[in-house]
Amino acid sequence: MAINTDNVRLVFGLKLKQLRLDKGLSLSELSAKSGLSISYINEIEKGKKYPKSDKILALARAIDVDYDTLVSLKLSKRLEPISDLLSSNILTELPLELFGIDPANLLEILSDAPMKISAFVGTLIEIARNYNMSIEKFYFSALRTYQEMHDNYFEDIELEAERFLTEQEVEPERLLDENYLAEILKSKFNYTIEQINERTNPEFSTVRSLTINNPLGNRLLLNAHLSSVQRAFIYGREIGYLHLGLKNRLQTTALVEAETFEQLLNNFKASYFASAIIIKRSLLVPAITDFFAQKTWQPEQLIQLIHDFNTTPESFCYRLSNILPRYFGINQIFFSRFNNFSGQNVFDMTKEMHISRKHYPHTVRDEHYCRRWVALTILNDLAELNKNKEQPRILCKAQKSTYVDTQDQYLVISFAQQMSPTPNLNVSVSMGIYLDEQTREKLAFLEDPNLPSREVNQTCERCSIYDCRERIAAPVILQKKFKNEALRKALKKIIP
Repeated sequence: MAINTDNVRLVFGLKLKQLRLDKGLSLSELSAKSGLSISYINEIEKGKKYPKSDKILALARAIDVDYDTLVSLKLSKRLEPISDLLSSNILTELPLELFGIDPANLLEILSDAPMKISAFVGTLIEIARNYNMSIEKFYFSALRTYQEMHDNYFEDIELEAERFLTEQEVEPERLLDENYLAEILKSKFNYTIEQINERTNPEFSTVRSLTINNPLGNRLLLNAHLSSVQRAFIYGREIGYLHLGLKNRLQTTALVEAETFEQLLNNFKASYFASAIIIKRSLLVPAITDFFAQKTWQPEQLIQLIHDFNTTPESFCYRLSNILPRYFGINQIFFSRFNNFSGQNVFDMTKEMHISRKHYPHTVRDEHYCRRWVALTILNDLAELNKNKEQPRILCKAQKSTYVDTQDQYLVISFAQQMSPTPNLNVSVSMGIYLDEQTREKLAFLEDPNLPSREVNQTCERCSIYDCRERIAAPVILQKKFKNEALRKALKKIIP
């Protein structure tokens, strides 16, 4: 891939600086030999200016290289990682200002210490390759970091959602359903809503929705197996794109092939908007206040809230992650989602977000998540219901989980349900709340004896609970750690 034109100045500056140092020339010496000022050469090397042809020729003669070598975009092997970074669209597509980074400052860092930065970037690239990190996964990671930086709460979108409800003259106590949202799409935004024809297009059988934009009218194609609440969310997200004026968009999230970070960011904003109009904060905050004040753990009350708000467990938990930090001062939380095919002892974490200094749980590679997590045990419970052919329903369980290595304790509330349209796929979504002293005072039901407590760990490979009946893998990482510690102690004894 060709280097983006916005970065050509930086490439030229890096190359000039590298060649100058290779020749053993200082800035003042190069200035004397080329006839260019020190300040001007310094700005060139920092990627701030690109010289005209006559000045490039003067620099080439001063460092004894030909003109074509100097203007070539090819960097030396030592700077190849930076070249790879610049050749990607990360720097140009990722809105660095969202993370408080001035792009000009980043380029200056690259130019000030190119060898060190190159080594660091090379390490990151190698890690990404080992973990098969695509540019899409990088974007997803960046988006998740952006959410965590803001405690996953965005007042501007909340206000836009409330403005939309006011414009539609929605009564404060009214909860929106799929019919209301579909009618807005059709009447206000000229949408045609159709079902995906799986016979004609079998490749779309697992796609939830597909948007086809057309100057004459937009088409929204939906999977026939979606539930009413799933359709309502999709309608709300479409309205979010339109009301917020988000042009650069994903046509379907099933493809997960975002061309730009902006597409993922816009999808997040539209989804946030959908949650804000379906699960209104003006109704959710008092409902959660009442729930936290209960002296006993009542999972049925949470399930009823999900039904009342016409939403899914995932959207409900995600909405909680918006309001808990802002309205309850509970800002040490995590959100996770696990997929499991009924009857299989394989659990894949498909989403995680930490608004916390404590990072449990976390995505791992080639390790086995602790089978004591309620997020996993509830999936086993759901699989048993599936096996007995019981009526599909939402399950809700909670557990006070104490991590054996740190003694950090979380209240983890998990929901599980079958996931349409994929056959036999069960999904659990969990909200973990770190139980510090202040948070314990806000949750009146914590001492309910019906709320179980368990010791847990991150993965079997790291776990010191040797008599664990749920263990499915040896603690190889922990054993290696102990072996290394013993070796270090032995070395201290023999080395003065």
